[in-house]
Amino acid sequence: MLFLSLSVCALWADDTNQPAYQIADNTFFDPTRKEAKTEDYTFSVEYRVEAGYAQHEQRTKNLSFRNQFLHGARLGATFTFNLPYRFGLETGLLYTLLYGTNEQHWRSVDVPSLQTEYIKHRILAHNFTIPIRCFYTIPLWKKLNLFFYGGPQLQIGLAQNDYMQPHLSEGVTTWLKSINVPTEPYDRMQDELVRANIQLGVGGGLEWDMYRLQAGYDFGLNNLVKHPQISDQHMWEWGWYVTFGYRL
Repeated sequence: MLFLSLSVCALWADDTNQPAYQIADNTFFDPTRKEAKTEDYTFSVEYRVEAGYAQHEQRTKNLSFRNQFLHGARLGATFTFNLPYRFGLETGLLYTLLYGTNEQHWRSVDVPSLQTEYIKHRILAHNFTIPIRCFYTIPLWKKLNLFFYGGPQLQIGLAQNDYMQPHLSEGVTTWLKSINVPTEPYDRMQDELVRANIQLGVGGGLEWDMYRLQAGYDFGLNNLVKHPQISDQHMWEWGWYVTFGYRL
């Protein structure tokens, strides 16, 4: 009896000397577990200047003009409203200067042959663009970010001067004037083209600290022919660009 009592007391004493164990959190050993991160994006405004290369394509349908490309420079300033969850909203004012050439051909009316006469067009265009872009940014490494954007924009044609060089006979010149086809230099925005070009654009790029490299493409949505001679006469202006930006 005494031996049994001593054994019980020994076991009780051994249990009281053991450290208290706690049940571990199951998520502690979860390999997919990630530490909670604070959101770095807050409501703020960033100002940038940007400059780069732009190429526009004037796509025509049932016009005497063929499709033509205009090449040039794009520069301006933008400001971005930074929103939570890495989203942003950007707008600004961009100026584009473009240059391109094109030709119109007609069969000679003075020479009884298949000889063609032509006008060589040298186009110098000036545009303002007001974009409204929705941004989404993905952090990659340290200060390196990947971003994508999309949204509408309004392109306002300031001037589109046609410094043409006619290579026409007197008969073709008289005939073209009779059907109101210009044969002397003029501004196409005055009476031929619509100034407002509504576009939808997408793009993306990389950002490192204050520097940004981006590229995008804009799709023209509305017909730019001011007075179509037939119902199915259209011209759209699309374009792409590559610009370098700097945050002020």
